[in-house]
This record gives sequence, C-alpha cells and structure tokens, in this order.
Amino acid sequence: MKLSIITINRNNAQGLKKTMQSVVEQTSTDIEYIVVDGASTDESVDIIKSFADQRLIRWVSERDNGIYNAMNKGIGMAQGEYVMILNSGDYLATPQVIEQMNDKLVAKGKPDILYGNMIKIWPDGKTRRDYQLSVNYSLFDFYQSTLNPDGTYIRRSLFHQFGPFDETMKICSDWAWMLKTIGLGGVKPSRVNIDTLYFDMTGVSESGERSRQTIQKERRQVLQQTLPAPVLADYDRFAADITLMRRIHRHPWAFRLVRFLERCLFKYEKWKAKR
Repeated sequence: MKLSIITINRNNAQGLKKTMQSVVEQTSTDIEYIVVDGASTDESVDIIKSFADQRLIRWVSERDNGIYNAMNKGIGMAQGEYVMILNSGDYLATPQVIEQMNDKLVAKGKPDILYGNMIKIWPDGKTRRDYQLSVNYSLFDFYQSTLNPDGTYIRRSLFHQFGPFDETMKICSDWAWMLKTIGLGGVKPSRVNIDTLYFDMTGVSESGERSRQTIQKERRQVLQQTLPAPVLADYDRFAADITLMRRIHRHPWAFRLVRFLERCLFKYEKWKAKR
C-alpha cells in the first residue's frame, strides 16, 4: 500500500513551507509526495527544491487552469493506491498521523475512503475541531455539506470510476465529486477519531461575498443537474425543518417537549375537524 499526498500551490510560499514541512517530517516512509505548483512567481519553487533535497518529491511548476486542473494533474501523476489532497497552507496534525492512519486503514479492511477530524484555523488564531461527515450520513448531508478531500484517504481508482474533478467549476468541484461518489454513488466512507490536519480557513472557498455567491451558484447548478426535480423540491422545502429537528433530537428534553406540543396540536385539529 502506498499513499500519494498531493499539494497544489500558487504564490503561497509561506503556506507551502508549513505544508511541505509537515509531510517530510512524517515517520511513515510509505508515502509518495507530489507538489503541483502553478508557475509561482514568489519563492515557492525555491522552497520545493529545498525540501526535495531532504526527501524524494515529484513536482512540477507550470501554468494551469485553476485549482481543480492542478488537483487532477497531481492525481494523474500519482502511483499510490490511495491519494490525499493536502493543499498549500494546510498541514498534517502530527509527524505520526500518516502512520496512525495507515494502521487504521488496514484495521478497517481498507475502505474506499477513510477520513478523520479536521482542525480549522481562522486568521485570528481561533481553532475548532470539525468531525466532518457523520457516520450516519444521508443524502441530505451532501445537499447542505460535504466531506472535505483535504486530509482524506481516497482510493485512486475512484477517480477512474467516477471521473476527475470538474475543471469548469471554480470552488465546488470537490463537493460535487463527493456528492456523486458518496451521496449518490454508494461508496461508503469510514471514519476514525484522529486529528488529521490543520485546515487554513483563509482559502478561496472560505472568505468573501463573491466567493459565497459563486459557491451558491455552482452548488445550485450541480443539484439541479444531479437530483430529480421532485426530490430537490422536497429538500428545498424541508431543509430548514430537517436541520431544526436534528438539533432538537440532540437534546432529549427538547424533543419530548416538541413531541408533547405535536400531540396537542394533533388532538386539537382532530377535535376541530369534527365540529
């Protein structure tokens, strides 16, 4: 078994250095490391070369057509059974994390997708542990959220089975791929309670009103193209109610209260209908 870790970068020398440092420090030697640089004009290439002197790294620096073109390029270069995206600015949680994840991968029977926890870092230094996709996920989880490919083991053959990332999209192609693969394609991911990486929340998909508008537009297009119209209409209509009931279910006392009120309304409507 070999894991191919793929880092894409463009003019983020400071972030790239943190990312590459976290990979070359890994105790596991069963790693292929690939860096795809988009013809950076800062010190990125010098940083890649300096780390390449410490550990075998396959890398390329040339113009590309966006982040998903760069990701697909890295996946095309990969030879590992699994691939992991680790974008510039993000970094692995500990030097032992790949060794730990490899052990879990074997213990769980080598699932197609294996993921752990993500620690999100905001510009003000605040952090939050994100457990990502629930083990009891449903299609609704992909209607409103996703499993982030960063730090996730993905069997490389899945990109042949379901196709590469859609390069016509600017921000949401990884979300669309997970929707198609897990939400609709029947691929079952496996979760482990391991902190896999620190995730930089200043990325292209995380900030700015323009980015939020692009996310909404791209997601809507994918949902309209992917889900039958009656199914999408139901999700649109009941999404807020489902989210509300999930929150209430987390608190038994609140659920009992809502259940009591619902029974009262049921009896009231039944009494009213008889009048």
